[in-house]
Amino acid sequence: MARARTADPAQLACGVDEAGRGPLAGPVFAAAVILDPEAPIEGLRDSKKLSAARREALGLLIRERALAWSVASASVAEIDALNILQATMLAMRRAVESLAPAPALARIDGNRAPLLRCRVETLVGGDATEPAISAASILAKTARDAVLVELHAAWPAYRFDVHKGYPTAAHLALLREHGACPEHRRSFGPVRAVLAAGGGALR
Repeated sequence: MARARTADPAQLACGVDEAGRGPLAGPVFAAAVILDPEAPIEGLRDSKKLSAARREALGLLIRERALAWSVASASVAEIDALNILQATMLAMRRAVESLAPAPALARIDGNRAPLLRCRVETLVGGDATEPAISAASILAKTARDAVLVELHAAWPAYRFDVHKGYPTAAHLALLREHGACPEHRRSFGPVRAVLAAGGGALR
């Protein structure tokens, strides 16, 4: 989704970041945010350095005060078909292309960027130094975490609400115990190993 107030598109720059490249399960998310310089948000920083409660609070402020914001994802099927890097680029492109008005510049965390209609800058560590990227990091992370809580309701045996799909020792143990569910990424090594060992897949 996206929201915007009237602004000159030629002057607009968005920040872009992803959440969920490393997990063994669930979609990968990306967000794009155009901040309003007249409505600053205090406390923006890399989402990984914020508590869950602080991320949620900042997420509400970002949605209220940003000139425009958008959250998009790429599914587990797309991750397995494309690979995680290309699926991440797809999610980023979907997020940026959903912004209205369209930005003239996209500042993207990291050193890789999708093909976009607008000008692109990559910034390694941008989620810690560029407020719009920090905002995108927060929206992507909170959106993905919410989906993993929903997946926990469907597949409670894996405790997706706790580890959010990341390859923690607890998640790996549950994966070996129960096999892979449909939300596990078959293209990821630990999941492939469980399936190859006859771990099967819960239906």
